[in-house]
Amino acid sequence: MPQMAPIGWLSLFIVFSITFILFSIINFYSVIPQTPTSHISKKHSTSPLNWKW
Repeated sequence: MPQMAPIGWLSLFIVFSITFILFSIINFYSVIPQTPTSHISKKHSTSPLNWKW
């Protein structure tokens, strides 16, 4: 019956929205960022600046 079509569109929209949200959450939490370690990070060089003005 054509009167029931909006319910079908609404259920499809809800299913695809939930799928998209779950896919985004899985992609966000699947990457583990690397924490910088102290022995790898280098200090800034403190060479004297020689301005020629």
